[in-house]
Amino acid sequence: MSTSEPSAILVVFDLVGIFVFAITGALVAVRKGLDVFGVLVLAGTTGLGGGFLRDVLIGATPPAALADWRYLVVPVAAGVLAFFYHPVLGRVERSVNVLDAFGLGLFCVTGALKALDYGLGVVPAALMGMVTGIGGGMLRDLLAGRVPLVFRGELYATPALAGAALAVAGAHADLPTLVVALAGGGLCTAWRLVAIWRHWQAPVPTGPASV
Repeated sequence: MSTSEPSAILVVFDLVGIFVFAITGALVAVRKGLDVFGVLVLAGTTGLGGGFLRDVLIGATPPAALADWRYLVVPVAAGVLAFFYHPVLGRVERSVNVLDAFGLGLFCVTGALKALDYGLGVVPAALMGMVTGIGGGMLRDLLAGRVPLVFRGELYATPALAGAALAVAGAHADLPTLVVALAGGGLCTAWRLVAIWRHWQAPVPTGPASV
């Protein structure tokens, strides 16, 4: 896999994913009654949090969010959009959930491939892809005072890990980056969308909670 070809493709995927995730974070902030600063903070945290965690963990410093102005402008634009047009976005929440699934697919692929570029093995790279996909949402929920979505039975982390693993496998097979990205991102997105449609949930403990 070349170093120049993936950069352009993955940067575009990264920025699209950041925008989509930032919209979801900003909507949570609006529903919590936060002011414009709170909306922008949650938008930025959701859009950039996963990539920030990944970059720190793999030693890609300074993180892309601090080294490239586009990574800061995109979540700010998404936050401003949600702040002023949240009634419209709220009415199309199902569409936002669909976009969130696509954002998850984009992030799990870009995270895994960037981890590979920094010399991580197959399993750690797949895990970094999952972290990139779910990290921002976890930070968003913690700041908003909610139990993170990935801990509430939603099938979210599993599709991200599966998509990242497929992307890593494709990269090791020297497939073109676009093919790898579409395959891994497509698997994650499709799994997540079907889980939303069919209301699939991860197993949770049964019986009384006291132990």
